[in-house]
Amino acid sequence: MTELNELRYPIGRFAPPASSLPGIRAAHIQTLRALPEKLKAAVSGLSEAQFDTPYREGGWTVRQVTHHLADSHAMAFVRCKLALTEDWPTIKTYDEAAWANLPDSKQPIDGALAMVTALHGRWVSLLEGMSEEDFRKGYNHPEHGRVDMAKALAMYDWHSRHHTAHITGLRARQGW
Repeated sequence: MTELNELRYPIGRFAPPASSLPGIRAAHIQTLRALPEKLKAAVSGLSEAQFDTPYREGGWTVRQVTHHLADSHAMAFVRCKLALTEDWPTIKTYDEAAWANLPDSKQPIDGALAMVTALHGRWVSLLEGMSEEDFRKGYNHPEHGRVDMAKALAMYDWHSRHHTAHITGLRARQGW
């Protein structure tokens, strides 16, 4: 992997698991449960200048990554609820890069951290209450096709670890 790709994908690209056994799903849910504290630890003690440092050249700042996690996981939670209450709904995509440049993504991260904490509490509760049948439900993504709940769960496990690694990797490289 090239240095740019190592910075872009510090834990590698997403690869869906070969199976969706309950034990694997439990591990994915545990990642979502742990994200609020792991994210708080990753950003703890940073200065305003450090929050505004991109994790790689041309990449988002720590501040933008933190707000992106709140935005993206809010969308994922809604998509999950839609999949559970509708018959394979077609979900709406959004321009993540444009959202990362909106004024709210330039604000202090306290609101994003609180949002991730509250959202993940509800999301984990929902996921833990889902049946085997529920994990086979899903949604139609305009770019990725059919995504069942088991695959979506695996994807957001990866997404949580991926963006946290952007921040912790930057801190390690900078000696923060």
